[in-house]
Amino acid sequence: MKSTHLLAGALTAIVATSAAAEGELNLYSSRHYDTDERLYTDFEDATGITINRIEGKADELIARMESEGANSPADILLTVDTSRLARAKNAGILQAIDSALLEEKIPANLQDSDNQWFGFSQRARIVFFDKEDVANPPATYLDLAKPDYKGQVCIRSSTNTYNQTLLASIVTHHGEDVAKDWAAGVVANMARAPQGGDTDQLRGVISGECEIAVSNSYYFARSIRKDVKGVSDKRDMLGWVFPSQDAEGAHMNLSGGGVAAHAPNKDNAIKFLEYLASDQAQQYFSNGNDEFPVVADVELAPSVSALGSFKADTVVLSDVAKNIPTAQKIFNEVNWK
Repeated sequence: MKSTHLLAGALTAIVATSAAAEGELNLYSSRHYDTDERLYTDFEDATGITINRIEGKADELIARMESEGANSPADILLTVDTSRLARAKNAGILQAIDSALLEEKIPANLQDSDNQWFGFSQRARIVFFDKEDVANPPATYLDLAKPDYKGQVCIRSSTNTYNQTLLASIVTHHGEDVAKDWAAGVVANMARAPQGGDTDQLRGVISGECEIAVSNSYYFARSIRKDVKGVSDKRDMLGWVFPSQDAEGAHMNLSGGGVAAHAPNKDNAIKFLEYLASDQAQQYFSNGNDEFPVVADVELAPSVSALGSFKADTVVLSDVAKNIPTAQKIFNEVNWK
């Protein structure tokens, strides 16, 4: 393990080498958060490296990098969810890198097995419920499929990457047969056809369309930090459960990135990823976007700590990624729209 003083000094090390680091960095990002602006400007100020950004939807950026091939100007791909990171790796648009700092600071289960991508922030995928109507909310993910909750569940579509990775993790932990039974049970328990984003699932509980919803934690935490229409003013009616605390723990969705296969500024790209693992950047993921840092002992934002402590699933996400095609097959078989 790297020593504590070296881990804490990641940003200092970047600043110290700024003279050598001057130049450019071409960043392809599907993170759509205005608050990330601070991450970029702080890095530029610390290193003298100019960031040129191309932003878009993850699948579009991956397809663009594939079509650009060896002529791609991309140095970094930043995106959300393990499924997309795995898709980028499988498409051959990332490369393995050697960074002792990243290997030591980022937990091993949140790294690609071939060092082609690294996770930098997380969101817990948890169960929300109407505190007045639901006396015994689901305690595990598998419980969501119990007949007790028939007609009560709001959840996103099968095309949603968060759900794809959640189901892939169930395959990883419990096997394909259990995962298929679970998916079929959830479909039977849906209060409405899947629609909208995670915030819409919370609004579904608040409006009375359903009693139980599945959402990533930061959508709710955001409603604590600032006004979210249709959620913040009724937030007190929602309770939440971090599932599977006596088993594998709460499933964590990942935001991460990797160095492009043909990066023209590879050294600068590695410096940027190392910066994202600094305490400063990690705190900003939490304070600016209500996410959980991946680096140990980084202080949580008040909106995030308000959710309470919990046990997180520490499954190796590279293993989960291998089961994403199986998850999609299951979704199709059970007619999860």
